[in-house]
Amino acid sequence: MLLLAVLLFGDSSHVVQLAVSPHESVSVTVAGAGAPVVLVPGLFGSAFGYRHLIPLLVGAGYQAIVFEPLGVGTSARPERADYSLSAQAERLATVLDTLRVRQAVVIGHDLGAAIALRLAYHRPDLVRAIVSLEGGPAEAAATPGFRRAMRFAPWIKMFGGYGRVRREVRRSLVASSGDTSWVSDTVVDGYTSGAAHNFDGTLKAYVRMAQAREPERLAPHLAEILCPVRLLVGSAPHSGGIPAAEVRVLAARLPAFTVDTVSGAGHFLYEEQPQAVFAAIERTETALARPPK
Repeated sequence: MLLLAVLLFGDSSHVVQLAVSPHESVSVTVAGAGAPVVLVPGLFGSAFGYRHLIPLLVGAGYQAIVFEPLGVGTSARPERADYSLSAQAERLATVLDTLRVRQAVVIGHDLGAAIALRLAYHRPDLVRAIVSLEGGPAEAAATPGFRRAMRFAPWIKMFGGYGRVRREVRRSLVASSGDTSWVSDTVVDGYTSGAAHNFDGTLKAYVRMAQAREPERLAPHLAEILCPVRLLVGSAPHSGGIPAAEVRVLAARLPAFTVDTVSGAGHFLYEEQPQAVFAAIERTETALARPPK
């Protein structure tokens, strides 16, 4: 593991599969050198989605580390794994321990933010600050609608298979965006390439995610997260996004919480306005560097 970490840090960019247990491996992308910024995609995301943000971070002297949770992107999809958000946070902690990363700014999109919040609660030594991209304190790895859909997973394969999933992904990306011009065939391919590589494994992993139960609720522990948390929300009408009730929970319970609005953007902020996400990271770093009053 130590040798792998040295190799990762020795070049400008690497994508590797890191073993986090004897039967589980996750995809990790490392680019640049400097203060660590960890990027965690949501359920249907991947490192591909951060292709515009990573060069901005590297160019500004940060080290960008993309963690694709188990079952997401190009990470492994073991059928019998624990796909709870708590288990994903533990895997992220293992990755950062392997890379000897401490006090990182963690960027989480959608469910990636729930993973980041759990990491900050359990391992405060690893997290310097959190920037949430339309993600809140989710208490499950799948919504009720997703769980209902996964009851029909065998039929998805039989009637349409990957082609149907690809169409649904395109429809979802468009519906979730303020500016839909970024949704192209190439982008849809990028977002679905992991599923296409192992479609059976993807469906089985999604079923396990729908069945996953958290060992404890996150909301009662939010007050124990002492690092600053900045939430970015898109102002354009769009599907998905963080429910207003979850924003109220974050505001009421987190000791250091800020909300920024990105004008004209939808759910996929890093796709529609990567500069705005980068600016929020810079504001967070500036605030961290400011001497306490």
